[in-house]
Amino acid sequence: MKNTILTMCLVMLAGCSGSWVTDYGTGIEASVSQGWNVTEVTVAVPSNLTTTEANSYAPNADIVWHEDPAGDRRQQVAAILQNGIATGAKTLRGNRRVQLNVTLEEFHAVTPVTRARAPSAVHNISYVIQVVDARSGEPLTEPQLIRADLEAYVGGEAFEAVARGETQKVRITRHLAAVTAGWLGIGPDPSRKFSSVGR
Repeated sequence: MKNTILTMCLVMLAGCSGSWVTDYGTGIEASVSQGWNVTEVTVAVPSNLTTTEANSYAPNADIVWHEDPAGDRRQQVAAILQNGIATGAKTLRGNRRVQLNVTLEEFHAVTPVTRARAPSAVHNISYVIQVVDARSGEPLTEPQLIRADLEAYVGGEAFEAVARGETQKVRITRHLAAVTAGWLGIGPDPSRKFSSVGR
C-alpha cells in the first residue's frame, strides 16, 4: 500500500514537469552599473504570499522553505534573497550610492520528501527588483522581473551535496549572487532554460 501511494505521488509530481528559466530580460550595461555603489538591499515579502509547512511533493504555496528551523518563513527567505543579491553586487565601487529594492513573488524550494524521493525537482524563485538612488530615492531603473529558477539536487546527489556543505541555502544564495552579477553586467550571463519536475 505504501509503495502504491508513493508511486501515485510520483506520477502526480511528474505531471508538474515543464520548462524553467533563469532570465531577467535586458540586463544593465556595465558602463552604467560600474558607476554605482550598492549600499543597501531591501527585500519586501508581500503579506498575500502564502506559506506552508506541508512536507509533500509539490505543496501549493508561494513560499516553501524547510532547511531552516521552524520559524518565520517570510523572514528566512527574505534573508536568503538579501544575502545573495548583496553578494552579487558587492564588487560595484562607483561614486553613486544606490539601493536595490526587491519584492518577492515566489520562493518555492523543495521539501524533504521531494529531495529524498523525487526523480528531479526545481527551486522556483522569482522577484521584482529596482535600483534607486540611496540619497534621493529617485528610481534609476524600471521595476524588473527576475526569474531565478534552479535545479534541485535529489536522492543520493542531494545527500552527498549536504555532506560536503552544499546545502539548499548555499546553492540558492550562490545562484542569486550569480544572477545579480549577470543582471548588473558585472558577471557572466547565467540566463538559460531547462526542464525539470516542479510546481
